[in-house]
Amino acid sequence: MNPAPPNPNSSSPASSAGGAAGASAGSATTSPAAATTGAAGAPGLPAGSSPTFSPLYQQIKALITQSLQSGEWKPGELIPSEVELANRFKVSQGTVRKAIDELAAENLVMRKQGKGTFVATHHEARAHFRFLKLLPDEGVPHYPESKFIEVKRMRAPADVARLLDLKSGDAVIFIKRVQSFDSVPTIVEEMWLPGVTFKGLTAERLVEYKGPMYGLFESEFGTRMIRATEKIRAVCADAGAAALLHIAQGTPLLASERVSFTYGDKPVELRRGQYLTERHHYHNELN
Repeated sequence: MNPAPPNPNSSSPASSAGGAAGASAGSATTSPAAATTGAAGAPGLPAGSSPTFSPLYQQIKALITQSLQSGEWKPGELIPSEVELANRFKVSQGTVRKAIDELAAENLVMRKQGKGTFVATHHEARAHFRFLKLLPDEGVPHYPESKFIEVKRMRAPADVARLLDLKSGDAVIFIKRVQSFDSVPTIVEEMWLPGVTFKGLTAERLVEYKGPMYGLFESEFGTRMIRATEKIRAVCADAGAAALLHIAQGTPLLASERVSFTYGDKPVELRRGQYLTERHHYHNELN
């Protein structure tokens, strides 16, 4: 597959490097507008705009990401070596390495010692806890059992549509479930998914699938969650949550609202959860 053409607002990696494979990882290129001199409003530079700079390795990172998004390399598959990618994009191996370093830091690819670099997948054991942040105070972390309370297709409420970048009334799939650790109900979750993207997702399919839900989304609906934003606050259990978690109404809970995104910063899931933290804690690594 030939790489997709770069953003018209930035020069191509090949031309930025002068076609030489010896471009350094720290090289920077400028957009066509940045090459224009003179005051704002001069030909080629719109009034109020300013020059933009794009390091060469970031352009390579964008091209590799385009290949991931297009499915040229599937989740779990080995991608070409740094040498092969350097030849493909006509840049140095160091430039490619720096691009892959960032992709690995963002969990888009995984390096395996002596084997190469692979497209990250939600089926990897270590990926199971990337989005599940509730860990036991004692013992080994493990994935909870799920009981689905409700799965239905509905029209998106205004707040849900806004967060998923949909129109109010667009079709969404609503999922409500309780997750238990060692048979103790601990999490109540409500999820909304774009109806078009997840057409065909049913309660039966969710029940019969035994792996992580994001693994199902990846393998059967071609949608991989690559990042998320989250809000967390303390709440008191209302009557509904109390009944599902087998606790007294008013018990303190940790509530989260998460929007998950796939490639291109496209929101594809809204998830609202309430967590019982008597035996668990919310764990996050900051770097």
